[in-house]
Parts: sequence; structure tokens; C-alpha cells
Amino acid sequence: MSGLHIDSVEKSFGATPVLRTVSLTAEPGTFVVIVGPSGCGKTTLLRSLAGLETVDRGTIRLGERDITHLSPAARNIAMVFQNYALYPTKTVRQNLSFGLRQRRMKRAEVESRITAAGETLQIGHLFARRPSQLSGGQRQRVAIGRAMVREPALFLFDEPLSNLDAALRNDLRLEIKRIHDQMGTISVFVTHDQLEAMSLADTLVVMRDGRIEQIGAPYEVFRNPANRFVAGFIGTPSMHFLAAEADGGHAALKGGGRVAMPVLGALAKGTPIELGVRPDEVSLATGTDDAIAARVDVVQELGANRLVHVTTEAGALSLLQPAHEARPAGAVQLSLAQRNALAFLENGEKVA
Repeated sequence: MSGLHIDSVEKSFGATPVLRTVSLTAEPGTFVVIVGPSGCGKTTLLRSLAGLETVDRGTIRLGERDITHLSPAARNIAMVFQNYALYPTKTVRQNLSFGLRQRRMKRAEVESRITAAGETLQIGHLFARRPSQLSGGQRQRVAIGRAMVREPALFLFDEPLSNLDAALRNDLRLEIKRIHDQMGTISVFVTHDQLEAMSLADTLVVMRDGRIEQIGAPYEVFRNPANRFVAGFIGTPSMHFLAAEADGGHAALKGGGRVAMPVLGALAKGTPIELGVRPDEVSLATGTDDAIAARVDVVQELGANRLVHVTTEAGALSLLQPAHEARPAGAVQLSLAQRNALAFLENGEKVA
């Protein structure tokens, strides 16, 4: 058996369950990103993998080893924290080498590893500095380097980029992905940032209330969400939901407009549903029978495109429009792409 295997892990703090029968498998070389709202249990799961929290039930295996109850030092895992967690009185060189020296590694091997990390992360010129003399991005590179030199079987990242500005976050995202691809180990990355999640993940894990709602490739989760929660959580801008009801093989929207959806043919006529559409599936229309009446509220210019926010009787939504087209205002007519529209029942279950 190889890779990471989490089997039916449960964790509670007092009477409050935080992880509810969580299971997940990742093969070597996989970049797993766990995303979800605050309090969903993603950081607790990461800390349980690191051995910083003890699980109540279930098992965690890394390769052939059951690491469920091993100490953090015995797990062959490296963790990069949100707040860097560097030793303030030690230089960059000493921060990188400290863990290796604690393991009584030979000096030549220590030097080889920290030199390689310095070159990869472009921090070799900072070796003599202390953390207080570094920028936030430099500190995070050192924290990543300290994890790299251990050559662990599993990398854990706990929202490591949340304290950085947007441009630096993008640079370090690329750096982290490149390092992961070079090393070929398993990485588990926790974030609340959907752009980070979509751009880094080989496998995307969406959590809510201590449970895994969906596991899949980023595009699969984006285009084929398991339920209304995942549909509304993944994507920027997020999916919009319009009040409608089933009418044969169509969704009849509140206030007018119809969308052909053969999957609705199995529902009784008049069954309340929500129609899920993304901004790239909405366009301006002229004189079509199924057009939806809307009023423009706000227009955001995004450079090559603009995001047009409108209100309909069925609900609010947005559409992406090329910036070279005429800017809409007032009353407009909309058309919805039928190929990617989704329907959800009142309990959030997807109609499939």
C-alpha cells in the first residue's frame, strides 16, 4: 500500500463534533487541496494528519505505516504554518538546518540539503539574516525551505499564503506547485481561497460541518458539483440560483422564461426547484421566446471583460460581457445556456 489513506476519522472537542467520518485517499505525487468555510474542520483534519490533534476514531496510514497514534516527530511529515513559526533568534541558515541537526544528520548532508533549498527558493542570499530582517514573502519561503530539507513523505500547508499581498501570493502559489512537482511527494494544502484551491489542486476536497461534501478534480467539482452547497461555494463569481419549478423537461422560472432540462422530466409538474447558472452561461438576448426580463444594477469593469449584475423576478445573477461590447443599462433581456445549467431540490440535492 502506498500513499495517504484516511479511513473514517472522527474528532470532537467536548460535545462538539468537528470531523465526522472523514475518509480520503491520495496517491504519491498528488496535490490535495482542502477547501471549505470557516469552522468546517479542514484545519483540524490537517492537524490530525500532523499528530497535533489526536483522533477519536478511525485510522491514518502513510505508505505501509499506521501513523494514527504516532508522535509528530515519528510521522515523517513536514508542516508549513500560516504564521511561519520560525525561530526568531536563529538565522535563516540555522532555521533550515535546525531540524536536520536534531536528527544528528552528517554536516555534509545538512549543507547539501540547505544549499539546494536555498537555490530552489532563491533565498541563499538571506542565509545570514534573522526572521525580523525578512519580508513576509521571504519568511514564508524560509518556512517552506525548512519543510523541504526534511524530504518528508507528506507536506502539510495550513493556509500559508493568507498573510501575503495578492501579487506575492500568486508568485508563491507557482513556487509551491513547482516544488511539489519536483519532489513528487504528497501535499495537503488547506485554504479558504478558491483561486488557490482551483489553481493548485490535483484533487479538490470540499468540506462542510466536519464532512467531506465532494472529492474530485477541480474542473469536475466546478462543472459537476455534488449538491447546492458545493455549487454555490466553488467558483468566482459564485453560481447563482434562480427560483423555478419543474414543467415537463423544462425549468419554468418565476416571472417568466424557460430553460430546457430533460432531467426534470422525472419530477412532477410544479415541483419547486432552484436553477443554478454561472456568469459565463448568461448572455444578453433580443426577442427570443425564452428570454428572461432583468434590470441592470451594477456594472464592474474587469479590463478585457465586465461583470454585469442584474435582478430578475427569479433572483439576482451576473453575466460576463466582453468590454468591447456596448455597456448595458436599464431593462435587458437575458438568455441562459442550457448545456451546463443545474437544478436543485429544496433540500439542496442535485437533480440528476
